[in-house]
Amino acid sequence: MAALVAGMVMVVVAPGAVAAPPDRPVPGDGFHIQFAGTLSVPSGMRVVEVDGADTAAEQVARLAQDGHLVACYMSAGSWEDWRADADTFPVAALGRPLDGWPGERWLDVRSPTVLDLMRERLAVLSAKGCRAVEFDNVDGYANNSGFDLTRSDQIAYDRALAEAARAVGLSPGLKNATDLVPALAPSFDWALNEECVSYRECGAYRPFTRAGKPVFVLEYGDVPFARVCRVAARFGLSAQVKHLDLDAYARRCPPVRAG
Repeated sequence: MAALVAGMVMVVVAPGAVAAPPDRPVPGDGFHIQFAGTLSVPSGMRVVEVDGADTAAEQVARLAQDGHLVACYMSAGSWEDWRADADTFPVAALGRPLDGWPGERWLDVRSPTVLDLMRERLAVLSAKGCRAVEFDNVDGYANNSGFDLTRSDQIAYDRALAEAARAVGLSPGLKNATDLVPALAPSFDWALNEECVSYRECGAYRPFTRAGKPVFVLEYGDVPFARVCRVAARFGLSAQVKHLDLDAYARRCPPVRAG
């Protein structure tokens, strides 16, 4: 049951009762991410991330029934020509191609239409049963996007994404964008980073860890596994080595201590 104290909700758990886990990723959670191959979730993984558009609602429901918190991937800063809603984006909002990613172009995040389309995507993910969302490519201002985006433009858009996610019951997760972490950490529940060990930028996530928010790290390169785990432990991050195509393979470091 819950009690209202000085304008805040305080959860009171009856003696002997077990509190339900929060509907968001938390430090200490096992994290499995897979976009390629037949989904295979190892034991002990509370959070499972899948591609939000490519995963059927039935699969999301099965994962939830098995006790997993399902996080869904969504590129919020790039246009992908294979997505079902690709034709709904205004041509004027499509920028330069993303290097190394055929079929993707940067988006003009200043466009109200772009944000509205992202809100529609979030509503679909929520209805599908996702309970968290990973926002990718939310640092177009720092790339050759084809638009004169400023840091302020990007921060405003990313904060609006987090607010829109919460409005439909999704826990927002920040992907990369390490330079924006100090500004965005208060708006996001969790973070996912690619190769902060390789690029020596894991310390950027202190605003998350100091606030008791989990940070999941994926390494793809040739950094020795022992070093990956040592750096992750130093900064309180949950790290694993994955293949770049994000198939079932994962070599995980020992879990970080929750709290």
